Amino acid sequence: MSLQEPLRFAPRPHVKVWGGRALAEFLGLADGAEGPVGEVWALVDRQDESTVVSSGTYEGRSLRGLMLSERPALLGSSDPSLDDTFPLLIKLLEAEQDLSVQVHPDARAAETLGNGAEPKDEFWYILSAEPDARVYLGLQEGVECAAFAAEADSTNVVQLLASYPVKAGDSIFVPAGTVHSIGAGIRLVEVQENSNTTYRLYDWDRIGLDGQPRGCQVKEALASINYDEQPVPPRQVELEYEGANGFALLCESKTFRVERLVLNEPLMHDTASRAWAYVVLAGKGEMTASEVEGAWPLQAGDTWLCPASLGPYSIGASDGELIVLRIEAKA
Repeated sequence: MSLQEPLRFAPRPHVKVWGGRALAEFLGLADGAEGPVGEVWALVDRQDESTVVSSGTYEGRSLRGLMLSERPALLGSSDPSLDDTFPLLIKLLEAEQDLSVQVHPDARAAETLGNGAEPKDEFWYILSAEPDARVYLGLQEGVECAAFAAEADSTNVVQLLASYPVKAGDSIFVPAGTVHSIGAGIRLVEVQENSNTTYRLYDWDRIGLDGQPRGCQVKEALASINYDEQPVPPRQVELEYEGANGFALLCESKTFRVERLVLNEPLMHDTASRAWAYVVLAGKGEMTASEVEGAWPLQAGDTWLCPASLGPYSIGASDGELIVLRIEAKA
């Protein structure tokens, strides 16, 4: 069986001590999750968790199951993860409090650390931010390894981090090995390698939802930091127009490419034997496939996956303007 239609997935809420309720309510998940929802996993294929198709021919099928039975049609020439799962994990985040100061390993550090460690590059697209909201990204200029290690698990570590104000529309690439934290008052879309390895350095002396201090992994975090690479600060990427449609390349890493599209007229595209995901940021629209009859409605908050076998398809607004993130799982 070849996958001949785009797949919409039901989001999965994750309760976090630093989360809120607005994102869950917007996505219609408030009744299914008690407590502060910090993360909504919109597209995931892991051994212990997988998003499920929410409509259409494949309704009820998990991404994990589709990878097992339909991998060539789903991925085409896109590379899978190291453990043969779907290569991307897409999340929406709501930070009512500061997230922990943390780091993810790169491939070399993950191999050295072992114990199931997985490398992770990630990208953030800021959906909204309070006026004083900030992100912490990398170390301040001149901070050396020994000085940082001496303060790594204390309040003082925050003073050694570079921090930046952010606003809606900012793009931020966080390469593996970068110390970082998302500040309070921010909602964002996160696109990342399919990894769930996070090493905390400092958690703001916070108590977890279980009433206990949250654990940190200082030794592993320090072994994962890339002290030689300073990440690019948050930036706004201007749209370039082709006719009535606007395009902006936000991020290109070794495993994924992220674009922002502002569509006022239908756009033809071809999967070209790769997997593509769409996160609908604003507006309403529809997607049609050249080889299949019918149309698939798009609305804000949706996450869709276009299998590699879909071939040519069209995406466009049905009322006004449609704004999406288009994400390529690279070959």
